[in-house]
Amino acid sequence: MTTGTHAAEPTHHAAAGDTKWWTLAAVCTGVFMLLLDITIVNVALPDIQRELDATLSDLQWVIDAYALSLAALLLTAGSLADLYGRRRVFAIGTVLFTVGSVACGAAQDITLLSVARAFQGIGGAAMFATALALLASAFTGKDRGVAFGAFGATTGVAVAIGPVLGGVLTSGLSWRWIFFVNIPICLVALAITLLKVRESADPRAGRPDWLGFLTFSIALGALVYGLIEAGKEGWGATRVVACLAAAVVLLVAFVVVQVRRRDPMFDLTLLRKPTFVGGLVAAFAISASIFSLLTYLVIYVQNVLGYSAVGTGVRFLFLSGASFVAAVIAGRLTSHVPTRWLIGPGFLVLGVGLLLIHGIEPGSSWTHLIPGLTVAGVAIGMINPPLASTAVGVVTPERSGMASGVNSTFRQVGIATGIAALGSIFANEVADGIRSGLAGTPAAGQAEQVADAVTGGQLARVLEAAPAQARAQLSDVATASFVDALNHITLISAVIAFAAAALTLVLIRQRDFVPQGPPPTPAPPATDQDQGSST
Repeated sequence: MTTGTHAAEPTHHAAAGDTKWWTLAAVCTGVFMLLLDITIVNVALPDIQRELDATLSDLQWVIDAYALSLAALLLTAGSLADLYGRRRVFAIGTVLFTVGSVACGAAQDITLLSVARAFQGIGGAAMFATALALLASAFTGKDRGVAFGAFGATTGVAVAIGPVLGGVLTSGLSWRWIFFVNIPICLVALAITLLKVRESADPRAGRPDWLGFLTFSIALGALVYGLIEAGKEGWGATRVVACLAAAVVLLVAFVVVQVRRRDPMFDLTLLRKPTFVGGLVAAFAISASIFSLLTYLVIYVQNVLGYSAVGTGVRFLFLSGASFVAAVIAGRLTSHVPTRWLIGPGFLVLGVGLLLIHGIEPGSSWTHLIPGLTVAGVAIGMINPPLASTAVGVVTPERSGMASGVNSTFRQVGIATGIAALGSIFANEVADGIRSGLAGTPAAGQAEQVADAVTGGQLARVLEAAPAQARAQLSDVATASFVDALNHITLISAVIAFAAAALTLVLIRQRDFVPQGPPPTPAPPATDQDQGSST
């Protein structure tokens, strides 16, 4: 018996060690694809706008449809993963994401593209919800630090090459290829997952919380719809007020459901740990600030400064390149430096970077953005790797599915609400600026038309149709209104970053992190041999 135990033990440990690195490869490949898709889409938005004759609110939905389905389904996907197996849910999500990518590339109008993006988000939710949980269940000790460092570096690489690759594909082929490029990456991630990744689950997991899913999903959808519509109809419009009120009521209902349910999809007792709350603040804030603002910075560089998609992608390398370098360094520091001293200062740096971006003038060139983009990129790289470990570090591995799902949900809620809120403020500011600038002039009657053209990327058409003597004035007023509105939402993003810095420095505490034991074996320790192998 003893001989058998010792003979089997090296083989078991070798297999487990080999498997965990394949798990890291599968997770990093899948997450790389998801993040690449986000950064690629940003650069392609103006081309999508022109080809599909889309408005600013249409572009908001192209991004928010994806973020909404992600946010709405992440908690449920995490629960399903804990119940039925994280490897299985990750693989299903990869297949769904591939199908959604094909549908996005084939879409012939903006509505179909938004619907396909929502379907793509369903697959993305299954992958996001299980990514960190798979790593947490496979890695312990120093290897866990290496794994989360690689995860953070993957984030940096995706952010780094996304804008350039998106620009090359959009300018060289078509914006449709930003979705088709996902197909080979999906297939690689799926093959590794099915062939090499070990299954893990939570033996205590209960049934999915469908009532919680419905109340949360409808609440989030109503909130984002209300925020986007506010940009077109105004904040006091009946439809907007009704949507925002419904969102509040449904969110309260969601909390009540979670409190009363025996196996909730969001265990609210996790909020008793300040570090977990700090991680949620960080996840929301980084998405609601810099990542939401990027959408409007890209539109500025292309529609106002006149650069192509590939030219825009190259210029945003100052952000993505700095993010990649900083993420590599931060990933190595996560096992040596307390998490709060990376995340908190990271948000301070982000706030400074956003203030450097602020102050764009109508005559500014793209070089004005260089200092701010570089500093903001460093901040992103400082925040992302430790944030990944914070998501699951305060719970035991068996609960990591829910914990990572909640953290990823807050990231997507930040994107969805950030883009919607900043976009509405931006659209209202542009309209007010144009009305004010054209007041008392012969073009005053065209103020609304010009405002719609500016936010819809169609200013050139309006200028062509306008009388020759009025074109210069229309162009000047439109440009000034655009940059003033952009400065305003940049300042709002900076405030969000500084607020997150203060909160995370207070909330995140090293003592809240749970000591992680060895990962569970695939079979219960029914024999002496199994017990020996698991130690």
